[in-house]
Amino acid sequence: MTYLMHMKSPVGPLHLASDGQAITGLWLEGQKYFAATLEKDVREENLPVFDQAKAWLNAYFSHQALPGLPPLAPKGSAFRQEVWKRLLEIPYGQITTYGEITKDLKAAGISAAAQAVGGAVGHNPISILIPCHRVVGSSGSLTGYAGGVAKKQFLLELEGVDMTKLFVPKHGTAL
Repeated sequence: MTYLMHMKSPVGPLHLASDGQAITGLWLEGQKYFAATLEKDVREENLPVFDQAKAWLNAYFSHQALPGLPPLAPKGSAFRQEVWKRLLEIPYGQITTYGEITKDLKAAGISAAAQAVGGAVGHNPISILIPCHRVVGSSGSLTGYAGGVAKKQFLLELEGVDMTKLFVPKHGTAL
């Protein structure tokens, strides 16, 4: 059974999913791969894990001290799990590149290519809580956010990221 909750946010409606114990999905309205990992048997129900997620998100969007993350259980391959684990290590207000994540994986003995890392980042089923918006192209391009580049830019600005060396690409699949 999968449970759903919806909430409003400064980036539009958010849709959260849970297995009853952990958050298994968080999607922005209209996001690429929206609800891709959602099971067929779903129902809306208020759960303690949703209260935790909502408290974290409300604190995040209002620049308050962040409570601990709710339990997270994204569904994906072992490789994607490794990439998502690294996304959780990117500090608030900082960014990294797809290339840096690739280098980190290789240093840990995990075979990786930048395109595979990009695919894993793009298929992150728990947006914002697993901060895939903090990954940019090596040139400073804001490409690659399934929620759209404008929302990625908003989230980075909200966190106080220095945007002077970053730019919105003229072409791409995640605009």
